[in-house]
Amino acid sequence: MMTSYLEKKPYLVDAVIGNSRFLASLLKTGRLVRFWWPNVDLPQHADTIRSGIRMAGAGERTRWFDSEEGGWTHRSGYVPRTNIFAVQASSKDCPIEARSELYAVPGQDVLVFDYKFTNTGSVPASFSFYFYSSITPCENPFYHTTQFHEPTDAIAHFRHRYYFLVSGANVCTSYQAGNAWDAASEGRLNGSAIDMVPDGAMEWAFQNVAPGETAAMTVYLAAGHDLDSAAAALATAKDTGAEALRDWTRRYWETYVDSAAPCPIDREDVRELYERSVLAMKLMADEQTGSIIAAPEFDEYFSRCGGYAFCWGRDAAFITTALDKAGLLELSTRFYEWTLTAQDKDGAWQQRHYHDGSLAPSWGLQIDEGASILWGMHQHYLALAVSERGEFLKLVWDSVRRGAAFLVRSIESNGLPMASRDLWEEREAQHTYSSAAVFAGLRAAAAMADVLGEAALAGEWNAAADRIAQQIEALCWNEGKGVFYRAVNLTVGEREYEEAVQGGLAVSQLTDAKGYVKNRVTYDPIVDVSLLGISVPFEAVKPDHPYAVRTADTIEALLTSPTVSGIKRYEGDPYIGGNPWILTTLWLAQYRAKTGRLDDAWRLLDWAIQHRTESGLLPEQVDRETGETAWVVPLTWSHAMFILAAHMIAEASA
Repeated sequence: MMTSYLEKKPYLVDAVIGNSRFLASLLKTGRLVRFWWPNVDLPQHADTIRSGIRMAGAGERTRWFDSEEGGWTHRSGYVPRTNIFAVQASSKDCPIEARSELYAVPGQDVLVFDYKFTNTGSVPASFSFYFYSSITPCENPFYHTTQFHEPTDAIAHFRHRYYFLVSGANVCTSYQAGNAWDAASEGRLNGSAIDMVPDGAMEWAFQNVAPGETAAMTVYLAAGHDLDSAAAALATAKDTGAEALRDWTRRYWETYVDSAAPCPIDREDVRELYERSVLAMKLMADEQTGSIIAAPEFDEYFSRCGGYAFCWGRDAAFITTALDKAGLLELSTRFYEWTLTAQDKDGAWQQRHYHDGSLAPSWGLQIDEGASILWGMHQHYLALAVSERGEFLKLVWDSVRRGAAFLVRSIESNGLPMASRDLWEEREAQHTYSSAAVFAGLRAAAAMADVLGEAALAGEWNAAADRIAQQIEALCWNEGKGVFYRAVNLTVGEREYEEAVQGGLAVSQLTDAKGYVKNRVTYDPIVDVSLLGISVPFEAVKPDHPYAVRTADTIEALLTSPTVSGIKRYEGDPYIGGNPWILTTLWLAQYRAKTGRLDDAWRLLDWAIQHRTESGLLPEQVDRETGETAWVVPLTWSHAMFILAAHMIAEASA
């Protein structure tokens, strides 16, 4: 085997490119490790894609310059204000410097790998460029075919209705379809035309490149649901040419950034991250359906988490609110159109979904998801031009009515919504954050009902929301710790239940229809950053209420990571080592801005800026000891929280 699975598919990546049909993740070396088409969540098709050069001469082996092996060093980053990723690779042991730009062409089913090879030596150099592609359509390990397609001078990879053609702007010198890695590494492609294996390779030879001279080479990866459509996409790209494609792609992204509301803070590093956030969020929005994923998938086998390439209504409500602040309302409208396809018949929205609205792998109902969607719908309604609001409200009203009715039915005898999974998907209880989300969802639904003259429904939903807010203050305040309880009626295991009984804590048990007993601890005292959400953004308790102020101060005191700062999710968080998160830190920044503590808000915003990746993206987590990126790049929610925090700081400073 060429490399281990994690070497081929690392958890951490450095960049993403795409066009809302294609999405691809890259390393800083320029190696593409995953790509998705024709939707941004699935299917994923890449096994291994590599690029290298072999100097002419007996015994020379291919040097894979998209790796740090062999002494290659890399400088990389996005072309400013675009989703074009540029890499410069050089090695003291090789006289050829390789520069590449990788991008997806907007509106086309084509990825572009554009290379420039410069002879940095003192004598003419002859060399070959090798492009190795192993593609497993739909991540399926079986039944692939790789074939050299002579009419297009391309290596074709296909299975079922997924066809990918890999071809160069120049006619190739040699090729091999099947079992090509060793042959490409040794520089002896054998011309085999077809095999039922996933890989192939192509060679292009360059003769006597003078010192200081640059040779150009472009590789296109075209996709289609049959050979003809993939070939047509490839032909269009070749006919257009790399220079024109690059210019079109650059202008497309610059125009997109210009179409957004400008960064509200006049500081270069804030503006750069604001624009990168706008660009990154666009890549996570699916062109076909309007769904928005949390992140490009990086843990396909759920080895350390439950996966990220799904659409969460909760994440998306924050993301669309940020898109609205950034003036990108069309993306938000498309998302809320998508939510209509994902709603259950009873009015609920489940935890997470695929791009087509079907249910994704789940831990069970998470009631803040649907509540967040209703809240987000109203935020979007308010962001729309007055002339557009009526049409939007007409579109979503039936969904709003059914969603609000479900939330009302969920309220239990203690006045709080029913027990469900928390926003971190780790435990079952009547969570305080979730209750606040339901409050906000009902308030939003009531406001929309009032616009439509549905006074009775508006009154019912407002009354239900009022009762929830009252019970949050009455049942969920922990005076001893100066913070809201994370939850009431927390489901626990038998041992934890017995320990609670022995400790004299309040407990209860429920027996279901099959006789299974559910053990519950009445109060969950763990301090959790999500408790900020009670006030910002949901305002079940006003941000300046003494309980909210004390909660924020307790969160900062207990959840600030001691070595690198930043805010952790909750006390004793075990996930990926219990690191500070970008979005949690920005959540506190938003609260501080909302309550007028601008110096603190700026400090927290600056921390997030300082912990972006080298390519300018925001991860989910920062290592608690080193401050390095720890997990998930990019996290769409992180970028959304940055945009929201920047706007809130600007508004509070006005």
